[in-house]
Amino acid sequence: MEATSHIYIAGHDGLVGSALVRKFNQKGFKNLITQHHTKLDLRRQAEVEAFFEQEQPEFVVLAAAKVGGILANNTYPAEFIYDNLAIQTNIIHAAWKTGVKRLIFLGSSCIYPRECPQPMKEDYLLTGPLESTNEPYAIAKIAGIKMCQSYNRQYGTRYFALMPTNLYGPNDNFNLETSHVLPALIRKFHDAKTEKAESVTVWGTGSPRREFLHVDDLADACLHIINLDEAAFSSLISDTAAPLVNIGCGQDHTIRELAELIGQIVDFAGRLVFDTTKPDGTPQKLLDVSLLARLGWRQTISLEQGIAATYEWCLNNRVF
Repeated sequence: MEATSHIYIAGHDGLVGSALVRKFNQKGFKNLITQHHTKLDLRRQAEVEAFFEQEQPEFVVLAAAKVGGILANNTYPAEFIYDNLAIQTNIIHAAWKTGVKRLIFLGSSCIYPRECPQPMKEDYLLTGPLESTNEPYAIAKIAGIKMCQSYNRQYGTRYFALMPTNLYGPNDNFNLETSHVLPALIRKFHDAKTEKAESVTVWGTGSPRREFLHVDDLADACLHIINLDEAAFSSLISDTAAPLVNIGCGQDHTIRELAELIGQIVDFAGRLVFDTTKPDGTPQKLLDVSLLARLGWRQTISLEQGIAATYEWCLNNRVF
């Protein structure tokens, strides 16, 4: 990409999209294309195609999605499958119609089977049943990967999918009813500290293992991949293999360890209580990031650094 390339970031004001805007601006890209969802409903095909015809982006990063934790996925399964299928279908098709050079589709590590061998390799896709608590969302993301693969095969497009691990950072969702585990725990510990509570309750047993990546690291990895030279980028696309690469740090932690770390950072002195009547979700989700390493990218923000920076951002922006 050139500094003057026209780059459309779909979902620019969300957790991932805002990090992408920060990173691309930092690296000197001058022609970022964004549009707020109140002015462009990505679920409406006609609106999306008209937008692409008008803006003519050369590169697209598809970060727009309906996302949430276990509670949100269980409560709104129809919205999670419909909204995500509609958004990605409209954008990928419009990108092909207007001749976009490269497109990056952002998915999630929940695309892999519930009982997947650990760490999870890219070729474990579609080798077993999914985790039931987020199956509609996962199926939508798998469809997006296969759509990229199908358009590459039939039309010779250059579309690629990145599968991030659990993300967190500035502009995350800290609503306890719809957030993922890490931002939810930051909110719980902060509220408990403010209210001088004696304990914080954590869903599940605390034993599931999760991998976490700061969203600024994801943005850096995304820029690295979309800007690979032609030979390296072409090596990632074939007719037979799904065009995807895992994005993570290659290290996981139990939910108990995560909660203890957040408690230390927030400076909450109370005790932890685990509500075992609540679901744990997948026992372990650790990505194999060997392909990512071969492509020349590694994590730079540690979990402790990232959580501390995120909590400071929350305080500075009066999120709570």
